[in-house]
Amino acid sequence: MFNKRWLRVLALLVFVPLGWFSIGQATRPISAEAKSQYEDIRLFTDVLSIVRKSYVEDVDMKDLIYGAINGMLASLDPHSSFMPPDVYKEMKVDTRGEFGGLGIEITIKDGILTIVSPIEDTPAYRAGLQAGDQIVKIENRFTKDINIMDAVKLMRGPKGSKISITVMRESFEKPREFLLVREIIKIHSVKSRTLEDGYGYVRLVQFQEPTSDELETALQELRKENNGSLKGLILDLRNNPGGLLEQAVKVSDTFLADGLIVYTDGREEGSRMEFSAHAKGTESDYPMAVLINGGSASASEIVAGALQDHERAIIIGTQSFGKGSVQTIIPLSDDSGLRLTTARYYTPQGTSIQARGITPDIVVSQVEVKKAEDAEHFREKDLKNHFETSDTNSEEAIDSDLQKFNLESDDRNDYQLMRALDLLKGLQIFKNMKSPAA
Repeated sequence: MFNKRWLRVLALLVFVPLGWFSIGQATRPISAEAKSQYEDIRLFTDVLSIVRKSYVEDVDMKDLIYGAINGMLASLDPHSSFMPPDVYKEMKVDTRGEFGGLGIEITIKDGILTIVSPIEDTPAYRAGLQAGDQIVKIENRFTKDINIMDAVKLMRGPKGSKISITVMRESFEKPREFLLVREIIKIHSVKSRTLEDGYGYVRLVQFQEPTSDELETALQELRKENNGSLKGLILDLRNNPGGLLEQAVKVSDTFLADGLIVYTDGREEGSRMEFSAHAKGTESDYPMAVLINGGSASASEIVAGALQDHERAIIIGTQSFGKGSVQTIIPLSDDSGLRLTTARYYTPQGTSIQARGITPDIVVSQVEVKKAEDAEHFREKDLKNHFETSDTNSEEAIDSDLQKFNLESDDRNDYQLMRALDLLKGLQIFKNMKSPAA
């Protein structure tokens, strides 16, 4: 029988390894701090005993312990959490880029379950969920005071099963329900294509184990498509919720030849680390623009901050999310896991972006691009007796030049992307103007 006496013995044993009590030796004086901590543990064991004995229904001991751990971690910060064995197993799968669910990264913001960003090409993304959306209900359960791991467990399920998510958005008059169908989420973390002759586009969806390798392959393909070199590159980190720290470092290292990328600082010596760039494998020094927004978090902010501090890229878009803490995954004895915030990270110039985010060099909000109504315009060629000229600038030649562009219709409607491309093209034109004549 699990009784109060046993609990107090357990509490006593907890302190033995810490040297606060000594069996078989003379008792040493207990410091005021040690005594206070012992009383706190005693309070916990008293409550545990009362619940076990007097609660209206019998409660499993492991459920009580797991609940106590969850409560303890939830009181620390939004990102520390306890993962039961099943959730811990799924988390390890997540970092490899395949898992079941809806495809959203979530956090607790001001006590409300909030979407950091939907992951591209997932049910959540296709349904129109957005960064900053507040999840009010999952099915019939209100999310007030829910922890992240419970929310994750509710939203995951068998492929093909349906789930309703009730969301409040700043532009909504009242919460709106979204009906989603769960899928096996397979994430390709890198997408790329040529926008125009010489100008490449790379989108990083998330930072996972294969991300840096996929980025290297994408850049090789872009160079092949553009006669071996690039005039400029757009790196799109919008709505990228982050991921693995080591992958953020490797991605940054791809574009930096030397210098500090990021450093972390925490209470334990092992949490104080520095990561630097290396010359080997560094990309050519072509102009770069990095796109960020409110859904760019954590590892995305590490990359944007490093490239900004080293003046390697121009940051365009809106303020990033502002997650400047490092979580360490600690396996526990029963195959469960602990996600614990152990450090803060800082950009090369010593800036912490925690709760502030990365500020773009050029602030560009996303706006809806509407095609202007066709209007009748007269040009020189429409005037009577206008001078004819050679065919080098004929309508056919102009149309042929325009056909060289690979811009898709979605690209033309992406105002931030178009501004970034215009910037890179402007830099190239300016460079050519300043180059001495041969």
